[in-house]
Order: sequence, then structure tokens, then C-alpha cells
Amino acid sequence: MGRFSKMHGLGNDFVVIDARGAPLDMTEARARAIADRHAGIGCDQLIIIGEAADADVSMQIFNADGSEVEACGNATRCVPLFVGRDVTIRTKAGLLDARLIDGGVSVDMGVPRFDWDAIPLAYPMDTLTMGASWEDLPAPAAVNVGNPHVVFFVDDLDSVNFDRLGPLIEHDPLFPARVNVNFAQVAGDNHIRLIVWERGAGLTRACGTGACATAVAAIRRTLMRGPVTVTLPGGDLLIEWTPGGHIQMTGPATHVFDGEADWSRF
Repeated sequence: MGRFSKMHGLGNDFVVIDARGAPLDMTEARARAIADRHAGIGCDQLIIIGEAADADVSMQIFNADGSEVEACGNATRCVPLFVGRDVTIRTKAGLLDARLIDGGVSVDMGVPRFDWDAIPLAYPMDTLTMGASWEDLPAPAAVNVGNPHVVFFVDDLDSVNFDRLGPLIEHDPLFPARVNVNFAQVAGDNHIRLIVWERGAGLTRACGTGACATAVAAIRRTLMRGPVTVTLPGGDLLIEWTPGGHIQMTGPATHVFDGEADWSRF
């Protein structure tokens, strides 16, 4: 039997497994089975906490479809709560620093990247105002914040068909690694409403890296100066960034319950 914790960040929920003392062989099929909400434990992402030579812990992230991804902002906020102290975290996206604060967790998410091949895109293109769009959506911006994001600023968020456009854009050949799709509306001074179709997970109640990418895109387009409050279906995140600097993300993290499972059954 192996132990796990169920956690979430603004409703973006995780199964978190501590593999520091007992490494767990995780495959795409096993991750998908654990994440299954009907036949498994159920989650948006599966998080494996391991040992790291250059950090306090490592973090592996598997989406609900079993694919391993580079970064997850909401899961990163859960790690210091899970470990019980401030931590540095080694991820596929780089080294992250997460600190417990009153009312939540603050994470240094690193420096965003904007080069077309860092997103990555299939061919050279301006990433601030892309020379591509889909149906009636405006030209988006692209940002890599450890994982790839495309951001659409729309006038009426409630009129967007997320279930149709999300997977269409996620799997477009323009994005060879697929992409997280962010639909954003400016809601006021330094305030954004955001819905995210997550690569490999679909619509979720919150996406931390999506909030970071969208705030960065808004500041680059001079739509606002920041700090930016990003309102997602699950609640608010505060994103701070100045051009050339690191992104700071602050928001809540919640421990729901602990459990045990026989991993050989998945």
C-alpha cells in the first residue's frame, strides 16, 4: 500500500505521492488510471514528489491523460504545504522557489520566454501579436512559463465556446508540443478574468501557469502594469512581473485528505 494526499489550488486538484523514500515507477497508463474520476482516485494532475541533488525536492507532473508535463503553478503552491516548509523544487521547467505566507503560498516561477522556438511554434512568428488566429478570435500572444501557452484577449469571455475551440487550438500543428489555451478578458485596472483549456486536462477551475502567462502577455501589450489579479473559476491569483524579471505568483493551496492505495492495481 502507498500513501497519497489529495490537494488543490483554487479547485485545480491533485493526487500527490511522496516517492522520496520509495520510488514509484510511473507510466502514462498508470497515471491516467489514477487520475480517472470514475475508476481511479481522480484528479486534474498527478504529482510525484522525489529527491533532487540540487533542490529540496523534485516534482514530476502528469496530466489526466497520462502525459508528463514541465510545469504546474497550482501544484507548485501545494508542495511547501505538503512538505511542511519553504522549499526549492526541481522540475522539468527548471528550479522553482516556493514559500509559505499568511493565507497561501508565493512562488518564484522564473523568467518567461518569448522566442518562437522556445514556445515552441512550428515556424518563426512574432509571439506578441501572432500572425495566426482561429475563427473569430483575435490574434493571440504566446508565452512559455515553463510550459507553452497561447493567450487570447476577448471582449466577451462568456460568448466563447471553450469546449470546441480549446481542443482545436491545443492540437493545432502550429504547436508541436501542443499548447495550453487561455481565454482572457480585461475586467478592470490590473484585473483579468480567465478561462483555461489545459493541455492534456481540458477545462480546469484554475491554471497557475496560465494566470502567469496571461498577466505577462497583458503587461507586454501595455493593457496593464501590474501587479495583476487574475480571476479564474476557482478564485483569484496575484501575479507580479516586470519586463526582464522573474514572475511571482501568490495564491492559496489546500490539503483535502490523505489516503492509501495499492499502486499495483493501477
